[in-house]
Amino acid sequence: MNIIEGIVINQNACIAIAIARFNAFINNSLLEGAINALKRFGQVQKNNITVIWVPGAYELPLTIQELAKTKRYDAIIVLGTIIRGDTPHFEYITGECSSGLARVAMNYSIPVAFGILTTESIEQAIERAGTKAGNKGAEAALVALEMIDIIKTIRADSY
Repeated sequence: MNIIEGIVINQNACIAIAIARFNAFINNSLLEGAINALKRFGQVQKNNITVIWVPGAYELPLTIQELAKTKRYDAIIVLGTIIRGDTPHFEYITGECSSGLARVAMNYSIPVAFGILTTESIEQAIERAGTKAGNKGAEAALVALEMIDIIKTIRADSY
């Protein structure tokens, strides 16, 4: 039986972090968590991390598609916060954002770590950005690092 489990230590990983400016007061905490996890747990060198700010979550899929096209990154971490309001806008943005991100991952065979908060309230978002529910930015960074190793192992056919 072959078992593939990725490791998170990857000092030479090149990581892009695409982050929405909308709801930046929450997203800044997600970014801090992601960078902290990359450096502390993954031991990724600071100069191998690129942060790209975009206006909002809707713009993230196009941005990561362009990043994927460059073939400069081993993984892309996507961060943002979408908070439900009184209109159907929430459903449109979350649906298009998540399906767009998945499409890029599949079309370009690159790990795309989903660090988008989709919450019912600002309080829920704050909880997921570093208080009660942990930091989803840090979790996305660990997912990206593990997926880099898993994909590398599968491609190397060394298992």
